Amino acid sequence: MGLEHLINQDLKEAMLAKDRQKLEALRAIKAALLLEKTGGGVGDSEIPESVEMKLLQKQVKQRRDTAKIYREQNRPELAEEEEYQAAIIEKYLPEQMSEEEVKAVVEKVIADTGASSMKDMGRVMGMVAKQLAGKADNKMVSVLVKQLLS
Repeated sequence: MGLEHLINQDLKEAMLAKDRQKLEALRAIKAALLLEKTGGGVGDSEIPESVEMKLLQKQVKQRRDTAKIYREQNRPELAEEEEYQAAIIEKYLPEQMSEEEVKAVVEKVIADTGASSMKDMGRVMGMVAKQLAGKADNKMVSVLVKQLLS
């Protein structure tokens, strides 16, 4: 079952339950998927799973960043709403890998590519990003690659 179908089902359930916050988060996902479908050249066909995961990660990151700004501006009620929506969107992402698991993958890629300095960071990041698409935060991967290459 595709993400779009799952979102539509959950949208109906949220409407019946009159869960306004969940409804907002699901509508945001649906809108992002629809924009990708119409503007991304996909047409009526299915959106690739990797693109779906990137869209969801972007949605979660936006919500977390907004919540952080609201907290800095002393608006906890708005921050809580954004964090709630981020949690709902995260349910559609694959389970995130731990830092130790990511470090093991990064070490393996570095060993396989023979990378030895920061000059090789782009190549290592590209390979790791392909392997861990949607399963790890790219910011954490970047920090680990920098640590291991320097």
